[in-house]
Amino acid sequence: MEPRIWHKYYDDGVGAEVDFEECTLPQYLTRSTEKYGERPALTFLNRTLTYQEFKDHVDRLATALASMGVAKGSRVAIQLPNLPQFVIGYYATLSLGAVAVPTSFLYTPREIEHQWTDAGCDVAILADFIYASRVRSIRERLPVRHYVIASVPEYLRFPLNILAPLKLRRLDPPLIAKVEAAPGVHFFRKTIEATPPEPPDVEIGFDDTATLLYTGGTTGVSKGATLTHQNLSCNVQQVRTWLGDIEFGHEVVLGALPLFHSFGLTTVMNNAVSLGAAMVLVPNPRDIPAIIKNVVKHRVTMFPAVPTHFNSITQQPGIEKVDLRSIKVCVSGSAPLPVDVLQRFERLTGSKISEGYGLSETSPCTHCNPLYTRRKVGSIGVPLPNTDIKVVDPKDGITEVPPGEVGELLIKGPQVMQGYWNRPDETAQVLKEGWLATGDLCRVDEDGFHFIVGRTKDMILCSGFNVYPDEIDDVLMAHPGIREAATIGLPDARRGETVKSFVVPEPGQHVTEDEIITYCRDNLAPYKVPKYVEFREELPKSSVLKILRRELRAEEIAKRTK
Repeated sequence: MEPRIWHKYYDDGVGAEVDFEECTLPQYLTRSTEKYGERPALTFLNRTLTYQEFKDHVDRLATALASMGVAKGSRVAIQLPNLPQFVIGYYATLSLGAVAVPTSFLYTPREIEHQWTDAGCDVAILADFIYASRVRSIRERLPVRHYVIASVPEYLRFPLNILAPLKLRRLDPPLIAKVEAAPGVHFFRKTIEATPPEPPDVEIGFDDTATLLYTGGTTGVSKGATLTHQNLSCNVQQVRTWLGDIEFGHEVVLGALPLFHSFGLTTVMNNAVSLGAAMVLVPNPRDIPAIIKNVVKHRVTMFPAVPTHFNSITQQPGIEKVDLRSIKVCVSGSAPLPVDVLQRFERLTGSKISEGYGLSETSPCTHCNPLYTRRKVGSIGVPLPNTDIKVVDPKDGITEVPPGEVGELLIKGPQVMQGYWNRPDETAQVLKEGWLATGDLCRVDEDGFHFIVGRTKDMILCSGFNVYPDEIDDVLMAHPGIREAATIGLPDARRGETVKSFVVPEPGQHVTEDEIITYCRDNLAPYKVPKYVEFREELPKSSVLKILRRELRAEEIAKRTK
């Protein structure tokens, strides 16, 4: 690709282009098993599978899935927390040339029905408590013919395999359920134990579809971003190249990011398998004590996470006495990372955090901050190797804006999806000649570092001025009395829209609305200053702990229409 200004800030050893290897995701597993077969692959509480064991279970499940009719091009839904069964199910599906359809374990029956029907799933691999509480009642409306039922304790060793069911039943809602044998119902562990590792030999092309990742995208209802083995494999190689000092067969990756989400799928699961690394699975991404415990116990070296993780870890009582210095490198994404949080975490661990950016439609990683040469905290960094960008006028989507001005970010690279599954019209709206319109508003500085200032849909228009919520939230988060913030625009008869901010105070801190508004007046232009401030104990978040402005906006609109 043509030289770009940001290439000169790449770390030593990182070139403008990666010499991509045409290696499909199942080939990564085969290679890691051949090289590191006796080394840990999957660790979940008191159970560890070596790469040999992991590959054996993948082959057995693939054999069973083939007997259920799964073949090249079939779609297989996977709806599980971060458990060994998720990883085994994903790679078993791909090894048959079939397409994995990861599904959030938080989805309601309505959302499940939409996604699995839209994808045309033949088989679903899911947890017993999800099947019992959300799927069994809608079976007749789903295209799925076979259900492979997994249970949280089935990959645990004694005594946890006995104790865990008791604890899981006492939770609200319970995370274990009894599922009766029935036609089309198969049980994960029993199926693997009863099936020989004799999967069919399937030729898988680098450009074959591997995964449908469902996303709200930039328009409309949830739709499947169609990602090929090439998209996902190239993105793994881009990330691997960027992180630099990696020891194949020796890294330990913390898996707290949900694997059904693009961030966890690539930076945790596929990255770990490609490296022959150990993957330490944490099913609950909000369980900070469990995350800390696993980092210490397993000497985690790579920690992909979101800002909430970094902030919560540094806030844990007594954390200064905990040895977290095994962590070498972290990747942060999904939301802006406050400067003070980055600094506290790096002091605590001695690690480096590379703040980045991505989308489900881009596999997901497109930008990262360099780890060593130059880093601009508060930016999403620079485009990864083989990745190009444009920043265009959001009104026409074509005219490029000068450096320093805000426009919509367009991305081109090998990680960009093929389109939305069975939605040519919506694909045409966002994908033109290989350029993906992200829907994100961005500015690029004189060094080529990118700063996201908001979504085109989130942008607030106050008295003719463009107001970017991310900018206001950055100012609010710099206040010592504020832990989290989220800003939205609300209809206003006089100004068109007005600004409202929701804040979560730091524990033990007392801040008032007047104090915050005065603080904002000192740091923001008058038209950007929130007119209203509301205090909350917590803010609504997605499964990857991203603050959901749309829920806050919906709540406010509902109040006004009562």
